[in-house]
Amino acid sequence: MTKKREETRNDDGVQKGRRQFLKTAAATAGGAAILGAPYIANAEAAKTTTWKVQTSWPGGIGLEIFKEWCDSIIEKTGGELAFKPFGAKDVVGEFQLFDAVKNGVLDAMNPFTLYWAGRMPAAVFLSSYPMSMRQPGEWDVFYYGLGGLELAREIFAKQGMHFVGPIHHGPNIIHSKVPIRSIDDFRGRKMRLPGGMVAELFQAAGAKTTLLPGSEIFPALEKGTIDVADYVGPAINHALGFHQVTDYISMGPPGFMSIYQPVDLMDLTVGMDSWNKLSDEMKAFVEMEVHVYSDIHHAKIQKADQDAWAKFTEAGTEITRLSQDDVEAFTELAVPLWFKWANKDPDAARVFKIQLEYMMSGSLGYVTPDMIEGETLKV
Repeated sequence: MTKKREETRNDDGVQKGRRQFLKTAAATAGGAAILGAPYIANAEAAKTTTWKVQTSWPGGIGLEIFKEWCDSIIEKTGGELAFKPFGAKDVVGEFQLFDAVKNGVLDAMNPFTLYWAGRMPAAVFLSSYPMSMRQPGEWDVFYYGLGGLELAREIFAKQGMHFVGPIHHGPNIIHSKVPIRSIDDFRGRKMRLPGGMVAELFQAAGAKTTLLPGSEIFPALEKGTIDVADYVGPAINHALGFHQVTDYISMGPPGFMSIYQPVDLMDLTVGMDSWNKLSDEMKAFVEMEVHVYSDIHHAKIQKADQDAWAKFTEAGTEITRLSQDDVEAFTELAVPLWFKWANKDPDAARVFKIQLEYMMSGSLGYVTPDMIEGETLKV
């Protein structure tokens, strides 16, 4: 605990400033409920519930922001709830997070949602997929306006978990040992991808794909096991040392940074037993807090990304971009995969139907009737 924080506390461990804020806000609102942490009348007597929460971030600004956020929860809840943070692989492997939360080894996880595509096909549509919705705001509309959040919670509840909410970080980029300037340059390349529809898209383009968690990408590039790798944005990828083992970064055309995962989403998911032990007020706080954290997480990572571009330039990394012709070629490959994955199970079809209608609407117009001619969605 910092000296500054110690000086603002009284003997019972509750911030004096927070008490004054609560009193003032209550008086101003005429006793109405405060949009914030639930108030604990006697924090000294309250028992702190501590959740073990593991993220998929192996390092860099993503892990830093995650740990800062977790450390802030105990103050925001007046000592009622605490998050004990763990980085990638600290407790279990990244691909073991699902079972660890389901079985109670961890209370909660902060994974890349796409990782569970093999277990739940609907997970493919709970994070951005090739040539789909392209801006964070469009995904917020899906989750918070079109019923996506309720569907996600229903789907995870079947697995004994509560999906609290999506968490933005940004688009993914591709690092490679050789220049990637068109769709044809992926042919024959050994490429790391997160699996699911994304992997199948690049397989259709001729790449030889492999599934690896983020923490294993650097050694695989260094050893030559792979020569192309997708991962997150420039700040974290630079912190992980990708500039040391690759010479190129490939992206989509200007304004379309990533054609295959332009809004790669994480989430916070909690084991149902841990979730149900919270009061209704604390559940509402956690859900609201995740929504706020998503905004902060995204903005801080984007700021770090701006600083990282200069570091890649200094390291001699060359930036290459695909063309609009490549976008159209990838779209032709992607559309049949949308329907293939949506038709894997009823939940996937329900989620995709909402997104397809949105993408075909006047608001977006990403998809036209001729693009999906001959395809059938089994809802």
